[in-house]
Amino acid sequence: MSLNLQTHTQHFTNPLYLESGRILEPYDITYETYGTINEDKSNVIIVCHALTGSHHAAGVYEGESKPGWWDGLIGSGKAIDTDKYFVICSNVIGSCFGSTGPMSLQSHHHEYYRYKFPVVTIKDMVKAQRILFDRLDIHRVYAIVGGSMGGMQALQFAIHYPNFAEKIIALAATYATQAWAIAFNKVAQESILKDPDFKQGYYDPEIISQTGLSGMAVGRMAGHISFLSHDSMSKKFGREYKNTDGLYELFGKFQVESYLEYNSYNFTKWFDPLAYLYITKAINIFDLSRGFDTLRDAIRKIQCELHLISFKDDLLFKNKEMQLLDTLLTAVGNTNHTYKDIDSEYGHDAFLVEIDKFDTHIKEILNG
Repeated sequence: MSLNLQTHTQHFTNPLYLESGRILEPYDITYETYGTINEDKSNVIIVCHALTGSHHAAGVYEGESKPGWWDGLIGSGKAIDTDKYFVICSNVIGSCFGSTGPMSLQSHHHEYYRYKFPVVTIKDMVKAQRILFDRLDIHRVYAIVGGSMGGMQALQFAIHYPNFAEKIIALAATYATQAWAIAFNKVAQESILKDPDFKQGYYDPEIISQTGLSGMAVGRMAGHISFLSHDSMSKKFGREYKNTDGLYELFGKFQVESYLEYNSYNFTKWFDPLAYLYITKAINIFDLSRGFDTLRDAIRKIQCELHLISFKDDLLFKNKEMQLLDTLLTAVGNTNHTYKDIDSEYGHDAFLVEIDKFDTHIKEILNG
């Protein structure tokens, strides 16, 4: 069977009322679909992406070799089986892959929003998706699946749209971003802001896409460290030294240094720095209990079957953060949830890399 990958953009002229009290109008949402929707629309699965992800979750574009970011999980015969399910993944508002973000042109102006773009929250991202699904005449879905910031979106769906999904699976996420993760984001934010080539936000995006932004690369290195773990770094790189460098050259490099440099400098050519600032802000202020007296009150709203998955060595969103959700759900009498801690030494990025450790679990959840 083919993946039937299709990419679309929808344009919305009605105002999007944001959590901050500000309004975004008009706005676009770019999304991708895989598989075929059935007649009664009962086979829809929503996939939510993480910080630097996009709507391109699976398959390969013509003329390219790099597959979508969750290609190991989504496709014919895979855990999220596109022979059975119709999968939708949309690019969040605030991002830089087609949905409206800080480097989109303002309507009636030929100028980018830049800092005029409003701060958006995870809840706003979810609200915009919900409006997109209404436009597509999809008013209830079979499942929502997401990891990291995608898991945050999944949890927001569970609380704010309690009857929208039958099953929700949140991986490598948290109930509220903790100081450790905010601190890593701070390093990235400062590195971007203090780079003279960032030009205080008034950079030329064409130039950045060619040359990159060294400050952002430094910040991204901090991010990479938080996505891995002590063990996964030791396994992946050990103390291997670059073959071409001398041990006593001042700028000779260990393999781990080369990896951080290569990945981080490349990254800045394809991900917009202002979008990075806006999305890390959304992650930092994420808190499921906002708008409720307590977290307990928030999770009382959950009606769907909810499945929580954490990873043992995740340094960014510790497994005990998901355990707390599990404990509270049990305390409020929720009998329709499960919690699984995956035995992994990889770190936070295990949800992208060690798919073989949890794909069977996801398959079982979806097959009921």
